[in-house]
Amino acid sequence: MLKKVLIANRGEIALRIQRACRELGIATVAVYSEADAGARHVRLADQALCIGRAHPTHSYLNKHAIVQAARLCGADAVHPGYGFLSENAEFAQLLEDAGIVFIGPLAKSIRVMGDKIAAKQAMLAAGVPCVPGSDGALPADIEALKQMARDIGYPVIVKAAGGGGGKGMRVVQQESELAEAVALTREEARRAFGNPELYMEKFLQHPRHVEIQVLCDNHGNAFWLGARDCSMQRRHQKVMEEAPAPGIASALLEQVGQRCVEACRQIDYRGAGTFEFLFEDGRFYFIEMNTRLQVEHPVTEMTSGIDIVQAQLRVASGEVLPLRQQDIQCHGHAIECRINAEDPYTFAPSPGTISTWELPGGHGVRVDSHAGVGYTVPPYYDSMIAKLIVHAPTREEALARMRGALAEMRVSGVSTNLALHGDLMTEPGFAAGGVNIHHLEHWLKHRNAP
Repeated sequence: MLKKVLIANRGEIALRIQRACRELGIATVAVYSEADAGARHVRLADQALCIGRAHPTHSYLNKHAIVQAARLCGADAVHPGYGFLSENAEFAQLLEDAGIVFIGPLAKSIRVMGDKIAAKQAMLAAGVPCVPGSDGALPADIEALKQMARDIGYPVIVKAAGGGGGKGMRVVQQESELAEAVALTREEARRAFGNPELYMEKFLQHPRHVEIQVLCDNHGNAFWLGARDCSMQRRHQKVMEEAPAPGIASALLEQVGQRCVEACRQIDYRGAGTFEFLFEDGRFYFIEMNTRLQVEHPVTEMTSGIDIVQAQLRVASGEVLPLRQQDIQCHGHAIECRINAEDPYTFAPSPGTISTWELPGGHGVRVDSHAGVGYTVPPYYDSMIAKLIVHAPTREEALARMRGALAEMRVSGVSTNLALHGDLMTEPGFAAGGVNIHHLEHWLKHRNAP
């Protein structure tokens, strides 16, 4: 088992990793920015090191500072959490070269799956269903591009090979828009990701966003832990998630899950990962793989009964995962609401100091948070201050439990999106289950202003 883990992150996920380490008898090291000097994860760590100023580029995104901190404190592993450097192949390679375990996949796996073109080719080779589109990077010749788009069929979407987070993509409805869309997206990709390569896919009109969670060890064992539905999105950013994905046949999920497991074996994947799919008209289409722990991992933990973070630590320690696929079952239904310090109507961030902090409780209610009374929400980082998760025997009971938990939670001093989540719990489309990725934005356009 690992002896000391440096946690290269902040907020609720740093606390989540600390708890898993503590249960396994692993010492923890917190690295922090000047803005987080008084943060809870810093106070609770066995050791803490300041690595720079408040802005992430000077601290949580400073690869060399974190590697140096790991060397100084004698950590034998680094857990990146999610965001920041969690999918940075160069960071993983620096740690590998320093003889420090990166709690995640090997750098080579991150590189393959971080390039959308290479990832799609790897998935096709493993038999994972993909969106119809180009086999490789788009050519410069406009006539060749036009023919490719005609073969795929309009509308198409042009995407950056190294993109993510909803950036570097444009929908093209007709041929007259193609040349300009490709030129703009190529330049955007070059500036944002340092990689101007693009690819093209069929644009699905009304898909759902469904994920498959996987776990793999270093001994050839790979498992899938069920499916999540993450279709409630605004500007390609998830607002809430649930598991299992409602209304999808278990036989179809099992078929796709096994394909994901086979893909993991082919790319020598290790640790936790997530295959993201668009799901439309009863068919799955692979879009990308997240080579890290997901924000929404708690809903899978609640339904599978598996501690995903502890599993990551065990894999990084070289252990064999004591699982069998046939023993992994989904029990009940879980829903997660991301509680953000933001205006519930304009979505503008709301930094400030929390003056009231009352959390819900009861059977099947979980709150993952780093905040509390007196905590100052800084303007430098993501605005999420808590994840509210509920679990119940059925989806209907989970919805009722979440409605009660949201009504019980009280936060003041900063604006939050609690009221938004409360409204969504009674929104007929979401309550029925199976909404597509455009549902939330359509609802937001038509809801009444305060």
